[in-house]
Amino acid sequence: MAAGVSFGDCYLLPRSSCSIPTNRHPSISFSYFTCKPKKIPTKIGATSLSLPSSQQAQQGFGFSIDRKPNKDLNAQMSAVRHLTGSLMAAEGLHFAIVVARFNEIITKQLLDGAVDTFKKYSVKEEDIDVVWVPGSFEIGVVAEKLGKSRKYQAILCIGAVIRGDTSHYDAVANSAASGVLSAGLNSGVPCIFGVLTCDDMEQALNRAGGKAGNKGAEAALTAIEMASLFEHHLKF
Repeated sequence: MAAGVSFGDCYLLPRSSCSIPTNRHPSISFSYFTCKPKKIPTKIGATSLSLPSSQQAQQGFGFSIDRKPNKDLNAQMSAVRHLTGSLMAAEGLHFAIVVARFNEIITKQLLDGAVDTFKKYSVKEEDIDVVWVPGSFEIGVVAEKLGKSRKYQAILCIGAVIRGDTSHYDAVANSAASGVLSAGLNSGVPCIFGVLTCDDMEQALNRAGGKAGNKGAEAALTAIEMASLFEHHLKF
């Protein structure tokens, strides 16, 4: 009799099997089994009962998984390339900064933080152009124009929208965000969103060099990384 596996109240006796190899998963082997009941002694008082061994065998179906290493998959994974921008590759790149004049007490500090960060990462002053616009609403159209000029590797957009007593805040904040996004998509040049949207002046000051850091400096880091990524890896 073929070797079997004890499972519950019966033995699984292999009858036949087949393998289905796949490209993405381990080989799967399907097997047919015959289930033969075991004798199960049961005592009732002084009488011992057992199931008859001649009881008709039942047929079943099962499967097993052969976990064999997939050499093709390992080779594919080792060939994967990871592309990323570098903060250490900013020299020679050109940047434009579009700054909203409205809430200048905030935007001027954001601009200073951005320019200082560019300099720290080897961007020369002559490679930075600053363009002033009336407010955050006007940033998008100017950023797109600069991007399409092909003179810059990234455009940094700086502004500050502070909530007031009317719904004007929502209209300007949403328009500024969608404008910067559209500028990047339409020009093919990274346009970085550095517009603060705050509930009050205290929040804005905290994010313009206060206890929450300088968001202009953070946006400049994003601009450098994206410019490096596009210039060194995505330039077709």
